[in-house]
Amino acid sequence: MDKDRIAGSAKVVAGKAKVAAGKVLGDAKLQADGHAQKAEGAVQNAVGGIKDAVKGK
Repeated sequence: MDKDRIAGSAKVVAGKAKVAAGKVLGDAKLQADGHAQKAEGAVQNAVGGIKDAVKGK
């Protein structure tokens, strides 16, 4: 498993936590940061998946 997949998954989880905290606290900036971090993590996870697919061939 590529390290990008692990790091990307961690970013997605952290982003979800920020979104939830932002909702509870009523902090729109924190929610936006969380959504951005989730998206960044999803992209990084996808890059790691591509790297794994290339290595597997």
